[in-house]
Amino acid sequence: MRPAPPSKVEAGQAAPEPVASGISLLTAAVGAVVLTILVAILDETYQSVQEGDGLARVDQPLLEWMVAHRTPALDAAVTFFTDIGSTKILPFLTTLVVVALAWWWRSWTPIALMAVAAAGSVAMTEAGKDLTGRARPPRGLAVPPYESTPSFPSGHTLNSTVIAILLAYLVLLHVKSRLGRVVTVTLLALYALAMGMSRVFLGHHWFTDVVAGFIAGTAWALVVILAHRLLLRIQYRRAVQSNAASAH
Repeated sequence: MRPAPPSKVEAGQAAPEPVASGISLLTAAVGAVVLTILVAILDETYQSVQEGDGLARVDQPLLEWMVAHRTPALDAAVTFFTDIGSTKILPFLTTLVVVALAWWWRSWTPIALMAVAAAGSVAMTEAGKDLTGRARPPRGLAVPPYESTPSFPSGHTLNSTVIAILLAYLVLLHVKSRLGRVVTVTLLALYALAMGMSRVFLGHHWFTDVVAGFIAGTAWALVVILAHRLLLRIQYRRAVQSNAASAH
């Protein structure tokens, strides 16, 4: 008699994730291809920054366009929004969300995944800044409070992108409503995009810093997600083998 696979669980209950089949060979292959493309684009962006050509040619004109469209009220609103992505506020808000999800789903998965993702995100940000040492836009074109750390990549963008993608992944795992999925993923994507562009608008980063943040954040989030899918696959196979052994 063929053993039954581990049962799926509803949101709010403890057990393996709803997508019990884990990671397929096709999923892993597609993920590897996407990851390779992202790394290649990130390298190209880095090279353009170092050589001052390619995409880096957009940096100055775009910043000047942003400066021309600033107003005191808009500056204040964007500054308030960008502060959400700071190292003081974003970790606090993210912790509240993942702890709430962990409690609701009776699972440590949200906390574990976000802890790994956040640690890698911070490490990538620091390594990138140390590697390039790129100067931020001139203070004459920036909105205070000013920042003095290296500019490339944008830490606000990288960290927000990682967190947005991981939260979207958790929603796709547990929320079955199509509308709920679409709305949540769309809002998270818009949040990450707005966070990145807010850095350019305020003159705290060049556009290429933000692009690098988007790409690096997406790549790292993809690595974390693929690793989790692989872990689920291993757990699924072990559960099937355990069921088979029990049946005999």
